[in-house]
Amino acid sequence: MAAWTERTIEIAGARVHLTRGGKGPPVLVLHRDIGTLEASSFHDELAKSADVIVPHHPGWGRSPRAEWMRSVRDVAVMHRGLLAALGIENAALIGLGFGGWIAAEMATMAPGDVAKLVLVGPMGIKPPKGDILDQAIVSYIDYARAGFHDQKAFEKVYGAAPSTDQLEAWDIAREMCFRIAWKPYMYSQTLPHLLRTVKAPALVVWGEKDAIVPVSTADRYLAALPHAKLEIIRDCGHCVDLEQPERLARLVAPFIAR
Repeated sequence: MAAWTERTIEIAGARVHLTRGGKGPPVLVLHRDIGTLEASSFHDELAKSADVIVPHHPGWGRSPRAEWMRSVRDVAVMHRGLLAALGIENAALIGLGFGGWIAAEMATMAPGDVAKLVLVGPMGIKPPKGDILDQAIVSYIDYARAGFHDQKAFEKVYGAAPSTDQLEAWDIAREMCFRIAWKPYMYSQTLPHLLRTVKAPALVVWGEKDAIVPVSTADRYLAALPHAKLEIIRDCGHCVDLEQPERLARLVAPFIAR
């Protein structure tokens, strides 16, 4: 397993916490809307062949909220600033769910400065069929569970009765989503057009049983990205990196290495 280090970097007046481990090409992993884990099998697998950087979005986890932040594109700009502060050019971007939307926005900002783009069940585009699950109408516990097709996999990650600290983190994460991605809810009206400028090879991955972002959204991402291919993970929900981490790593690691 990789030796992981932690640090905090100030970006746009806000402190961004990150963990980093592994050796190889730089890979920025952007977490989903319910936050990220302290330890992840998916991250460990990637770190076997890559320099993996996992920041906490401002307002999530150990990164304090930036009070001025009002949009997902603001978060994307901050992570662009993070890469610049780390002296990293031409990184691969991996976005998980909500993080996929952020990664997609980042790719449109500097199309020539992205080595590879991996989007796993990304939000950010309005589904042609169905709707993105509105977390305002369910409890934050039920929303987290909805990310898993196999509830035993959820309990393996979070336990049958998640801790009070975890419940609080999910509640704060939900508040942040309402703050920056509310109207329209969890998608951008401009992103499908801007994605046409992205030249990097893109891998779009979707859980076959995704109950949060309809699989039909994949068609719109494939239509918008000039060099994209799609992989569907069978019997898996929205949180592919948590439900089937090894399967996802087997798809992503060689794609990044090529």
